[in-house]
Amino acid sequence: MKRVALSEVKDDFSKYLRLAEDEQVVITRHGRAAGILIGFRDDEEWFEYRLESDPQFLKRVNAARESLRRGRGSKLEKLPK
Repeated sequence: MKRVALSEVKDDFSKYLRLAEDEQVVITRHGRAAGILIGFRDDEEWFEYRLESDPQFLKRVNAARESLRRGRGSKLEKLPK
């Protein structure tokens, strides 16, 4: 994770957007964290980020996991092919 002052990011945004494809860039203002820049290499990464950040999707995943913990559900091996 890289920390960069807002003034630097404003001067060369494209550079930091490319850098954010590989690591999160924390943008600071007056030495304090003010935001974070997250880049995506391709549409697949963008899609995954959206899913991971979607409260409705996360709620459904948690409900499914809880259902499995309670013994409701089927193992993939037992499903018809």
